[in-house]
Amino acid sequence: MILFLYGKDTFRSRAQLKKMITKFKEDRDPQGYNTVMVDCVTETPAKVQEQMLAIPFLAEKRMVVIENLLISKQKELAQIILDRIEAQSFPDDTILVFWEGNDKFRTKVAKELFARLGKEKFAQGFEELSGTKLDAWIIDTVKRRGGQIARSAAQDLSRHLGSDTWRLNTLIDQLIAFKNNEEITPSDVLLFVDEKADDNIFNLVDAIVQKKPKKVFHMIEEQYTQGKDAHYVFAMVARQFKILLELKDASISESFQTGGTLAKAMGLHPFVVKKTMPMVKQYKLEELEKVHSDLLLLDKKTKTGQGDLRTLLDLFIGKLAKQTS
Repeated sequence: MILFLYGKDTFRSRAQLKKMITKFKEDRDPQGYNTVMVDCVTETPAKVQEQMLAIPFLAEKRMVVIENLLISKQKELAQIILDRIEAQSFPDDTILVFWEGNDKFRTKVAKELFARLGKEKFAQGFEELSGTKLDAWIIDTVKRRGGQIARSAAQDLSRHLGSDTWRLNTLIDQLIAFKNNEEITPSDVLLFVDEKADDNIFNLVDAIVQKKPKKVFHMIEEQYTQGKDAHYVFAMVARQFKILLELKDASISESFQTGGTLAKAMGLHPFVVKKTMPMVKQYKLEELEKVHSDLLLLDKKTKTGQGDLRTLLDLFIGKLAKQTS
């Protein structure tokens, strides 16, 4: 069986992935011996194939989650997997789950494999939400967590934070706890939304681009002083570099659009595009792809206990600020 989760709304796709893994473990793998996750950005092709073809250990089924295959540089691996899918030659006792945090890819084989995976019965896309869909998601999420929110308050949240469901998730929890079962109002939202947050991150990334490490670390310390933790800073920096990568990719496309048209096509606020485009010129596409891969690796290290996030983030940003060209 093959399952495919993809799209830019990685919060919702990650939540769905977590739900699937939890159910599999509850039903078939309570000890976790037959549930494996492999990241194609950091693992070797041989390791990925080994996990995909291994037999279950004292069980009937095995679940293997393959992450970031289509954005990795493993073209030969992608072709091998595409051929195996077409030939239906994967073990019947293995559930393969492919997870991608995007829906557009550069290489020919990645595009072909994406199209093929999209035809699977259990393929599910997670586009970034906006407008009334985003408002509805906020209202539904608050209700499912036992809270109440006025529609106008939900609209204020979506207006301030846009389609960033990761930040919305955190803020929703904070608002529910703050109101203690009472309805969340627009005035409550204003207490929690930092309207300068985006500007702070724009300025931080701009300082990195301009190779000003002292200013960078001063700005990070300001974030910590204001009560933001390393997870917040990491999430914001990762988000901004992801936007940089997407805009750089769009800027070299034959169908490049400008202004509001580009913002609408990419699901971004025109203000974000306007503020970010000057930074795009400072990087080559390959440099941004490397930064994105390094951020994924840093995230993996912290989640697997290989280092403290604050320390690793300081080292990463310091190195990046000095190397940026």
